[in-house]
Amino acid sequence: MAGKGFRSLVDRFEIFLNEPIRFGTRIALTLLVLPLLLTFTQPLWRITLHAPQYPAGLSMDIYAYKLTSGHDGHDVDEINELNHYIGMRRINRAAFADLDWLPFAIGLLAILALRTAAIGSVRTLIDLVVVTGYVTLFAFARFVYRLYSFGHDLDPHAAFRIEPFMPAVIGAKQIANFTTESMPGAGTILMATFAMGIAIVAAWHLVVGYRSAWKPSARISARSALPPLEGAARRPYA
Repeated sequence: MAGKGFRSLVDRFEIFLNEPIRFGTRIALTLLVLPLLLTFTQPLWRITLHAPQYPAGLSMDIYAYKLTSGHDGHDVDEINELNHYIGMRRINRAAFADLDWLPFAIGLLAILALRTAAIGSVRTLIDLVVVTGYVTLFAFARFVYRLYSFGHDLDPHAAFRIEPFMPAVIGAKQIANFTTESMPGAGTILMATFAMGIAIVAAWHLVVGYRSAWKPSARISARSALPPLEGAARRPYA
């Protein structure tokens, strides 16, 4: 009996996964594409260096497709000049080449979200959440790894020798006489809005949709859609 009950539950959930998503979910997914696309217009991360000789600070912004800095781009040159003395590699767009796939991934997520909103089922909605989670977590992990490599792959012949270090990912960190601040930019907030938004929409849809799909009347029609069990008695035709 327990095996048959479990099989029935699996069959019912399989039918539910193929149900079209609700109209409200389609609207929400379409609206959530907007902050995702705006990610291209805003920096994903901002890194700022403060020191007594730089009262205004030195800053650089990392976008999905470019690297910019303050004072008409001169800040990153000054940062690289300072990093040279402790043996760090130069910071430029090529140094973040392993994130070049990110613009294509963002575009693909937008297309998948619109496709799900137009003709999607519960199954494709779950797939969208899983793919979005993978892209965001993988991108963040690669960014953290890139920071790690900057702080650990130091030139042993540099003018000043310091111990390998992990640059600040979120927050502030003191390195020599510099204070480095690293904070998410508006682009990361927009992307997180999309990721959290579709996760909330999917969770709401799974709870509300499953309950309404398996009301007593819906269960009766679902049973009729299931194939007859092997060996079950067949009723003769009238």
